[in-house]
Formats: sequence, C-alpha cells, structure tokens
Amino acid sequence: MIDIKFLRENPDVVRENIKKKFQDQKLPLVDEVIALDAESRANKQAADALRAERNKYSKQIGALMGQGKKDEAEQMKRLVTEKSDELAAREEKETELQEKIRKIMMVIPNIIDPSVPIGEDDSKNVEVQRYGEPLVPDFEIPYHTEIMERFCGIDLDSARKVAGNGFYYLMGDIARLHSAVLAYARDFMINRGFTYCVPPFMIRSEVVTGVMSFAEMDSMMYKIEGEDLYLIGTSEHSMIGKFIDTILPEEELPYTLTSYSPCFRKEKGAHGIEERGVYRIHQFEKQEMIVVCKPEESKMWFDKLWQNTVDLFRSLDIPVRTLECCSGDLADLKVKSVDVEAWSPRQKKYFEVGSCSNLGDAQARRLKIRVNGKNGKYFAHTLNNTVVAPPRMLIAFLENNLQSDFTVRVPEALRPYMGGTELLTPKK
Repeated sequence: MIDIKFLRENPDVVRENIKKKFQDQKLPLVDEVIALDAESRANKQAADALRAERNKYSKQIGALMGQGKKDEAEQMKRLVTEKSDELAAREEKETELQEKIRKIMMVIPNIIDPSVPIGEDDSKNVEVQRYGEPLVPDFEIPYHTEIMERFCGIDLDSARKVAGNGFYYLMGDIARLHSAVLAYARDFMINRGFTYCVPPFMIRSEVVTGVMSFAEMDSMMYKIEGEDLYLIGTSEHSMIGKFIDTILPEEELPYTLTSYSPCFRKEKGAHGIEERGVYRIHQFEKQEMIVVCKPEESKMWFDKLWQNTVDLFRSLDIPVRTLECCSGDLADLKVKSVDVEAWSPRQKKYFEVGSCSNLGDAQARRLKIRVNGKNGKYFAHTLNNTVVAPPRMLIAFLENNLQSDFTVRVPEALRPYMGGTELLTPKK
C-alpha cells in the first residue's frame, strides 16, 4: 500500500505507475482518494478547533462556579455539550473517510522498481540468466505421472474419489523422495543462516488482506466457514503475519526465516486444474524463505533469495533459468519479482518452480510492522521466495534424473535423505 503522503505529493507518478501496470481502469481512483484526503484533513482541522473550544469552555466552568456565576456556568456547560456533539459527529465522519481512503489505497498498485521491464502479461517476462546445460536425452521422456506410476508412486483415481480433481496420493519411493526434497531444502536454508519455522496453517482475515491483494485473495484462498480463518496458500502469509502490529528493534534486523507448510489453493482462472498431473493442484507442501529488513538492504536480500533457489536446484543437477517479471505480471503489492524456472527435457522448455518477490514496505504498512531506528520509527521491507515446492519440483527432478532404463538417479546431495540410495528402480 502506497503512503498517502506520497500519493498526495506525487499523483502523476502514481498515475504513470498504474499505466505501466496496464490497469487504466484504476486511474480515477487517484483523484477520488485525493479528494477524500482533502476532505479528511479539513474535517480533522475542524475537529481540532472544536476540541480546543470545548476544552476552553470546560476550564471556564470551574472559574465561573467559583465566582458564584452559576447561570453563566450553566450556559458554558450547554456550549460544552454542543461542542462535544459536533465533535462526535466530526469524529464519526473522520472514521468513515479514513475507511474509504484505506479501501481505495488497498487497490492502487505499489510503485514498481525502475528496473522492471514494461509488459502487459507474462509473455513479456525477460530471461536474465541460465544455470546448467539444458539437455534433451536420446530417449523419450514420458509424462511425469507415467514416470511416477512406474514406481507405483501415485494414485490420482483414488484421490479423485476422496477429494476430487487437484489432489493425489503419493506412495513408496516417490513419497519418500517428496519428503527427502523438503528435508534437504530445510537443511540447505538452515546452513545458509535462516531460522527454521513451522507456522500456523490458518490465518485471520486481517493478515490475509495485509499480505496480498483482493484479487489474489479471491482466486487463491479457502475460507473456513463460520470463522474468521483462511487456509494459507503459502507459508509466506503466516510468516509475515508473525510480525503484525509490532515495533522491531533496528539492531535485530534482518529477520531471516525459512518455513515448512502445506499450502491450499483454489487455482481459479485460466490455468485450471490438471486431471492427469500434479503441476497445478489444490494441495501441496512447500519450503519457503522470508526476510524482514531495513529498506536500504532489501535489494541486496532480493538477489540473495533468488540465488538460494538457483543454488539448491543446481545442487540436484537440475538446469534452471531466472526470469524477470514484467510490470503487468506483478501482483499489486510487488515492487520487483524474479521467477526461477526449471528445465523440462520432455517439453524442451523451462517451467516455473519458484518466485522471488520484493514487496518494499507495502505489507509492512498494511500490517503495521515498524522498526524503531536511531532517527525514529519507519516501516520495514519484506521479501519472500520459494525454496522448493514439491510435487512440482518432483516433475523437474524426475525428468532431469531419469535414465534410459527407467531408473532414476539420486544426486549425491540428496542421498543422505534417501537412506543412501543412489538409484531408484521402477516397480513395473
């Protein structure tokens, strides 16, 4: 959420940013919020004047009573009551105006970083760099569920009967591989200095609206009926929510946390749910990383975060590339974002396995996450990034480590988490 003072002083910058995000329908909101802000400030000024008058009259009452001027004192009491009633009306109006302003400010997109490429959708995202050689073997690589089925490792039919499309049973070596990847990712991040955390898997609405836009909330979140609770779509939400309405000592920054959680998503929209695969599903597990830091350090941490994901995938012999997200592909709270994509030998192209985002002070402003610094209080910057999210990551793992005899090689880094196993052998 943008600072109202910044919008008041730089309306053209905000309008230009809206245009860069290809959200021209939001342009009238700038004038609307400016008008409401002016009305709010005028109303507040009038309320302050009423408050001063009321206090002045209140002080006079005691003096008049002491002088025996009872009638004049009673008149002053009536004036105090009148001013109090007027003030109450002004205060009620102020609450109403501030709520209107907040609702609009929650919809106006955050100011993107100048380095972000301008484009309408993800087709305009820009490749930054490739890591590892993207090879295509001289044998045909089957669809990922076919590979898993050879290991008796997946049951989509039973899951469909139990929960519907978008769910799965993982079993045997594939289930073990799933857990091994998460455990390896956990230790990988701990070894990089991050504190491990298992957060709540449900969050209240004030946290939901603090960490994401309304559009994201509608397309992603499952609400618990009859309660002010939502199932998390990613542990980033509850991890940032951990700091809601807090004042952090500057000397304790940065907070660097890595968290495990299941994730639940509606997956509404154009992509939909695959019946055959586990690429886009309603339920999965993920290792995440988040940083809460000083504003001047957020760019440095942004580069460190996406590099962590690149390094983890390369340690498992999976070629990846980084992709700079264009303006139209950025969610409203994001300042800058880089996707990490893994190589798919079957499709002969890269696909998304992680997303790193710098949100500036947008989440901190919404959630009131402040820092007590040497020169006063200010809003922290928050960042997040996917460490690894199986089963999507398993697709990349299986395709890139599949051998011509249908065995799957286990990279050296993962073997301690697989009981020393070097090669997975299909069951059929």
